[in-house]
Amino acid sequence: MMNFEMPQFALAAPEIWLGVMVCVVLVADLFDRSGEARFAFWLTQLSLLAGVWLAFYTHWGDSGQTTFNGMVVSDSLAALLKAASAALAALTLAYSRDYLRDRGLLKGEFYLLALIATLGMFVMASASSLLVLYIGLELLSLSLYAMVALDRDNRVGSEAAMKYFILGALASGMLLYGMSMIYGATGSLLIGEIMLAASGGENALLLAFGMTFALVGVAFKFGAAPFHMWVPDVYQGAPTAVTAFLGSAPKIAALALFLRLLAEGLGDLQAQWQVMAIILAVGSLAAGNLFALVQTNFKRMLAYSTVSHIGFLFLGLVAGSEEGYSAALFYAISYGIMAAGAFGMIILLSHKGFEAEQIEDLNGLNDRHSGYALVMLLLMFSMTGIPGTVGFYAKWLVLQALVEAGLVWLAVLAVLFAVIGAFYYLRVLKAVYFERVENPQPLVSSRGPRVVVAANGALILLLGLFPDTLIALCRAAFGL
Repeated sequence: MMNFEMPQFALAAPEIWLGVMVCVVLVADLFDRSGEARFAFWLTQLSLLAGVWLAFYTHWGDSGQTTFNGMVVSDSLAALLKAASAALAALTLAYSRDYLRDRGLLKGEFYLLALIATLGMFVMASASSLLVLYIGLELLSLSLYAMVALDRDNRVGSEAAMKYFILGALASGMLLYGMSMIYGATGSLLIGEIMLAASGGENALLLAFGMTFALVGVAFKFGAAPFHMWVPDVYQGAPTAVTAFLGSAPKIAALALFLRLLAEGLGDLQAQWQVMAIILAVGSLAAGNLFALVQTNFKRMLAYSTVSHIGFLFLGLVAGSEEGYSAALFYAISYGIMAAGAFGMIILLSHKGFEAEQIEDLNGLNDRHSGYALVMLLLMFSMTGIPGTVGFYAKWLVLQALVEAGLVWLAVLAVLFAVIGAFYYLRVLKAVYFERVENPQPLVSSRGPRVVVAANGALILLLGLFPDTLIALCRAAFGL
C-alpha cells in the first residue's frame, strides 16, 4: 500500500497562484462593462509578473526538493523556466490590445486562455512525473488550439486551427504512447525512478522504442523538421497577437519537456537519442533556412525562421552536457524575446482592415518611422547573430558547447546555415531602409505599444552588450 505524504503546498505556490487567478480573471471579466476586457488584461499582467517573482522566491536555490509524492520538483531550473515563460507571456500580451480591438477580438477569453496556457507551462517546468508532465502539456496545447481559432469568422484562421489541432492530437498521442512504453519498461511514472531504471539497462529495447516515440512528440511541440508542417500555416493563419504568444513562451515549455523527460529521465540513453536529435537539428536548419529564402509573406518567413532557430536550439541539447543545456536555455529565452519583438512590429504596423504581413509592407519604414526601423534593424541583426545583439551570444554559446563536445563538424554546418539565414533577414532590412514608397504616410499608434516595442528593442541590445547576468542565471539553473 502506497504511503502518501502531506504535500508541501508552498513548493507549488506559482501554480496555485496562477490557478486562483484564472478563476479571478474569469469572474472579474463577467463584471467588466467597458467592452474592452480591461479587468482581464490588467489582472492577467499582474498575475504573470507576480508569477515571475513567485517562481524565483519559491524555487531558486533549491536542489531538487520534491513534493506531492515525488511528482513535483522544486529547483533552480524550474524557477528560471517559469520566470522566463511568464515574462515572455506578459511581453507578448502587452502588444495585443489595440490589434484585438480593431478586429473585434478584444475579449476576456483571450487573456484567460493565455493565463491557462502559462499555467500549463508552469506545471511542465516543475514536473517530476510523466503524468504531471502530460497534464501540463495538454493544459498548454488545448489553450493554444483555442487561441489560434480566436477569430471564428476568418476562414484561413479556422483552417489553421483545425490543422494545428489534428496534428497536435497526433503528436500528443505519440508522446503518450512513448510514455506508456517507458512506464512499461521501468515500472514507474516518476522521472527520478525512470532515470535509475534506465541506468540499470533492463528492458532496453522497449525503453528505446518509448524514447523514440517521446522524442517525436517533443519535436512536434518544438516545431522541428520534419514535424514542422503546422508552423507556417498556423503562424500565418492565426491573429498576429496569438502568433506572438505562440512563437515565444511555449518554446520555453517545449524545452522544459525535453529537459525533464529526455535529459533527466533518459539521460543514460543519451548515445541513442543524441543521434535522433542531430537529425532533427540538421533537418530543421536545412528546411527552415532554405524555405525561408523564398517567402514573400513576413509571417511565413518568421515561421520558417523559427524552424531554423529550433535547429540551433537542438544543437545545444545535442551536446548532452550541462553547458549545452544551459546554452539551449539561453537560446530559448533569447529567441522568445526576438520573436515577441518581430511579431510585435507586425502588430504595430497593422491597422483596422490591413495586416502588415507581407515583406513589401515594410517598404520605406525608415521614412515613415525611423524609431520602428531601428528596432527592426536590431531584431533582424539579432536573429542573424550579428555581434552586439543577444542573438550573437545565443549562437556563440551553442557553438562553444558543440566544440567542447567534440562535434566540430556540426558547429561548422551550423555556421554555414546561419550565413544562408542572413540573406532573408537582410532582405527585410533592404525593404525597411532602401525601398521607397510614394507619399509615405507617418505611422500612428498608441503610446503603450510604442513603449513596449522600444523596451523590446532595448532589451535585445542590452542583453547583447551585457549578457553576463542571463548567462550566469542559465548556468546556475544547471548547477554550474
